[in-house]
Amino acid sequence: MTELFNALALDEARAALSRHLPEKRPGERVSILDSLGRCLALDVKAAGDVPGFDRSTVDGFAVRARDTYGATESMPSYVDVGGEVLMKQAPPGRVDVGQAWRIPTGGMLPPGADAVVMVEYTEALDKGTIGITSPVAPGENIVRRGEDAALGQVALPAGHRIRPHDLGMLSAIGVTEVEVGIRTMVGIISTGDELVGPDQNPAPGQVRDINSYVLYGAVAACGGEPRLYGIVGDNYEKLARTLEQALEENGMVLLSGGSSVGTRDVASRVIESLGEPGVLFHGISIKPGKPAIGAVVKKKPVFGLPGHPVSATVVFDLLVAPLIREGGYPEGGIKAKMEFPLLAKITRNLRSAAGREDFVPVKVSVGKEGTLFADPVLGKSGLISTVVKADGIARIPSGKEGVATGETVEIKLF
Repeated sequence: MTELFNALALDEARAALSRHLPEKRPGERVSILDSLGRCLALDVKAAGDVPGFDRSTVDGFAVRARDTYGATESMPSYVDVGGEVLMKQAPPGRVDVGQAWRIPTGGMLPPGADAVVMVEYTEALDKGTIGITSPVAPGENIVRRGEDAALGQVALPAGHRIRPHDLGMLSAIGVTEVEVGIRTMVGIISTGDELVGPDQNPAPGQVRDINSYVLYGAVAACGGEPRLYGIVGDNYEKLARTLEQALEENGMVLLSGGSSVGTRDVASRVIESLGEPGVLFHGISIKPGKPAIGAVVKKKPVFGLPGHPVSATVVFDLLVAPLIREGGYPEGGIKAKMEFPLLAKITRNLRSAAGREDFVPVKVSVGKEGTLFADPVLGKSGLISTVVKADGIARIPSGKEGVATGETVEIKLF
């Protein structure tokens, strides 16, 4: 059994979990309309060029760019109108030297043309001649064939999380179904004799269950499917039964509370009893959230999250959310940097302990010239209002003993 509070660094805790989890989670094929927020299990390649032809991005005249060079309002370049492009039709001819063809937005560029002059920069001399009052460069106001996506090109890579505009790309390349990682089913158990449901009036010494609902929302926001298993008191046999059921019915289980070293906290012992490898760590070198438990049972991750809402939120963001969203943890590079993508100036001095990463709830504001400021929301980790008032968390690296007012910190928004 893992020694209590032989605390690991965050990266070490992630690595310990990763060694015992499947390298790749199972996939399923879904309609693109059901893929939003899901991670692709396979590369999606374009089956053809998008667009499939050179097309205009404006209403105007298709021209040879060289025929417009030197054109001004006082000395227009005059060209003959040689034809017109109609929507849904290929041009019936080509643009010759000294010619222009009328073309609508989205119209197919005629052969011979390499640019489009906006109609605003033309003037009609007579029915068959126009004057161009502003020059265009080759490629101006047109989209080339395959410019959005070329035949065989990876339009969206495996591991990419589908966003609203990605649905447009999938539609553009003619893809109606994609292979995505199966949604993680997450069982949520709250532990503690002092907890009651939100519909009850707490007796002296009791408090309403907060974390079940925080975690339910957090799991759903990450694209997982949360299931509540209610409140379990500090009873070994009942917790063991509930946890075993949750493990059987889900791909991950979150225990809220029961991660500290009090005599009535039984979560760690229960997890150990259910299978190998069991508890991998009991304690992380972070604040808040140090007493967190990380375990793997039957190839499924099990987390013992602190009972305090702020601590539970921080541990969820750092250890649980990446597994639900991506199926794993970022390993350096841009994805690791994107975990805390914003830089802001802290508005007050904060102390920290060397060798420990601190995560501080902050309110983010914008100052002059677009500078971001992070105002710490100071409060006890047992108060849900601390995170409710915050926009995200700031990270103080383990190598520092604090930050001074005006110093730049990394921010992750909730």
